[in-house]
Amino acid sequence: MFSYIYKKIILDFNKITLFFITVLIGLALYQSKDFNLDASSDALLLEGDPDLKYLRQVNDTYGSKEFLVLTYSPVSSFVEKETILNIQLLKSKIEKLTWVDSVITIIDVPLLKSSDEGLMERLKNYKTLAYPEIDRERGFNEIINSPIYKNYVISEDGKTSGIVVYLKKDKRLAEYIKIKDKYFNQMIETGLSNEEKINYKNFVKEYEEYRNLYNIRNHQNITEIRDVINKYGENADIHLGGIPMIANDMMSYIKSDIVVFGIGVFFFIVLTLWFIFRNFKWVVMPLLGCAVSVIFMIGLLGMVGWKVTVISSNFIALMLILNMAMNIHLTVRYLQLKKEFPKISKNEAIFETCKKMIMPILYTVLTTICAFLSLVFSGIKPIIDFGWMMTLGLIVSLFVTFLLLPSLINLLSSEHEINIKDTEKSFITSALSSFAKRSKIIIFGSTALIFIFSIVGIFKLEVENSFINYFDKNTEIYKGMKKIDDDLGGTTPLNIILKFPIKKDEVKVKSDEFDEWEQEEDNSIKDKAKYWFTRDKMDKILMVHDYLDSLPEIGKVLSFGSILRVAEDLNNKKLQSLEIAVLYSKIPDSIKKEIVTPYISVAKDEARINVRVKDSLENLRRNELIKKINNDLNLKLGLKKDEFKLSGVLILFNNLLQSLFKSQILTLGIVIFGIFLMFFILFRNIIISFIGIVPNFLAAFFILGIIGLMNIPLDMMTITIAAITIGIAVDNSIHYIYRFKEEFKKIKNYNNTLERCHNTVGVAILNTSITIIFGFSILVLSNFIPTIYFGIFTGLAMLLAMISVLTLLPKLILTFKPFGQEVDAFK
Repeated sequence: MFSYIYKKIILDFNKITLFFITVLIGLALYQSKDFNLDASSDALLLEGDPDLKYLRQVNDTYGSKEFLVLTYSPVSSFVEKETILNIQLLKSKIEKLTWVDSVITIIDVPLLKSSDEGLMERLKNYKTLAYPEIDRERGFNEIINSPIYKNYVISEDGKTSGIVVYLKKDKRLAEYIKIKDKYFNQMIETGLSNEEKINYKNFVKEYEEYRNLYNIRNHQNITEIRDVINKYGENADIHLGGIPMIANDMMSYIKSDIVVFGIGVFFFIVLTLWFIFRNFKWVVMPLLGCAVSVIFMIGLLGMVGWKVTVISSNFIALMLILNMAMNIHLTVRYLQLKKEFPKISKNEAIFETCKKMIMPILYTVLTTICAFLSLVFSGIKPIIDFGWMMTLGLIVSLFVTFLLLPSLINLLSSEHEINIKDTEKSFITSALSSFAKRSKIIIFGSTALIFIFSIVGIFKLEVENSFINYFDKNTEIYKGMKKIDDDLGGTTPLNIILKFPIKKDEVKVKSDEFDEWEQEEDNSIKDKAKYWFTRDKMDKILMVHDYLDSLPEIGKVLSFGSILRVAEDLNNKKLQSLEIAVLYSKIPDSIKKEIVTPYISVAKDEARINVRVKDSLENLRRNELIKKINNDLNLKLGLKKDEFKLSGVLILFNNLLQSLFKSQILTLGIVIFGIFLMFFILFRNIIISFIGIVPNFLAAFFILGIIGLMNIPLDMMTITIAAITIGIAVDNSIHYIYRFKEEFKKIKNYNNTLERCHNTVGVAILNTSITIIFGFSILVLSNFIPTIYFGIFTGLAMLLAMISVLTLLPKLILTFKPFGQEVDAFK
């Protein structure tokens, strides 16, 4: 019944079928207006990560604003009047931008050693480098030697300064994020009622619409500040950095990658099809199938609201590659049937081709889907979306291949095709056929060596999250981050929160110990602050501060200890408890807001030490660094485990990759089992199932071994190579074994069947593999280094998989003879 209906659709009513497909293309193009991109840092976080929840609590406690950083390296010295004037003009221009909240530069740093007044007078009436009467040489020396500002707003060599541009808080977006987190937590803890599910669906749509507006505004903001930099960058080398800039540039990279990958793969496919068929119409028909699949997919993504991220930016290229493989197999089989049986009618050839190819192509799609579905276990939304996205894309491609392509062949091809390049002759497949029959020792010996090589390399694999190394050295992201890393104390933030349990004896204060400081007390000091600032707490902060400062991976360390040391230096003595409390109360609010409040929470009995990690250090191992800090604070410094906690972006991205590594190692086993099961269902033979998966797993493990031996850290993209490679490469095994089984029934001789398969399906495997290999090579044009690695290593894996399928696989078939014994008459 199904065959009858399908035959009617593609043969008798093919014009109606093409009309409906055309209508669907129109609908897809309309829905594509809602096709969106996402480059926000939130897209690369583990939803439900308790460290993310804790970081947001820390940000609420100590204050957190979005900001941009400009690295400013003037031609002349910072003490020159011209340099001060240029910075003032640049600051003034940036402050006039409507989205800017405040700008902090080197000329805003309070100079406390620039006069000989008392400490309190200096705090109340501080001056900066911008004051005309200030001794700029003396003031600059104070800044460059300050424990607070050295390697923070000024580099150690005094040649580069940092300009921090704080952005106005988007209260509406912040509220949306709170509501989103509330819904997510409720889904995890108690679940949502039907009404709440409807409300949540409406909220997500509203949130996404506002997020899109936010991204547009952010792009405009970055464009505006870059215009300012270009105007005022004549007398200085200026680089822009910061998360808003990175998000904006990442968006540009995603757009560029989609266009470049799509166009690059499209033109390569045209060349490949021309090389295979040397006929215009046989180039156009498969090409239309690929284009229609992509159009449908873009429309579906727009309709369901899936956003494309840097992880999934290559989905169009992947769809074109995978869809083209299906189209080549189907088209080559049709032409081979027409050549083998010249008297068969066009309609019979089309239907017979579809009947013979539906099962192998269906199973190749299912095995590839199995690989991509393994990504949904990662726990990372963009990777999960990528898995589902490619699953949906493969289903779309399958339907388009078996509906559109047969209909086009029926409409455009003639009964007797002429001038079609001979698809049964290939020097390469013939050579591989001879090699597979005669070279048992070489094939199995090479396989054993590759396996050993792979195992050695796999044991050297490691997961790292060096964000700066994700980008080409010529990009603004890399240049800005590298400059901040080298000259301004590092890029990746990490917080160490110290917790101080209250002791009863701390409330007792001996006021007679503090002489002249008692006169400076006033009634505005809160009761808790009077006894909170004990010397024990300060010593603990300083101890942890100094330990962190001693680590080579750590750049700038900032804490209340930094302020305390400045005060002690100015006062020429070690301050005691009440003195510190009074100092805290006397610091002007404008200064306190910048250098005290971000590091002390009297209300929560906590102190925050903020450090920045030098992300570009070649031998930096972030996971090991986190473990070392945790262990040393506990064992070397004697802090109890409940007296400190680490938080920050470093922790979140490390959690992300560690989670991805564990999930992918586990799901790789699921992929192996799933594909083995599909082989068994298709061929009902355990031996065939085993030998069918061996060549492809060998290719995947070999690539992982190369990555390990080359000391290339696994990241968001490269960690998925093994599963995806297996899912794609196993397609060749299915086509080859399915064809071998079919031909062996007729030929009844393994060697002759091998030759026949190499000269038929082997040619299709060669052509599709070349398409896939060079298709993946297009990814090297990306600005995102993980995408480049993904393209290179997946292409290499597919090359090895192709060679294995045309050498190792037939040799295994000849060795195990899984299709039964040969018939003597045919020997």
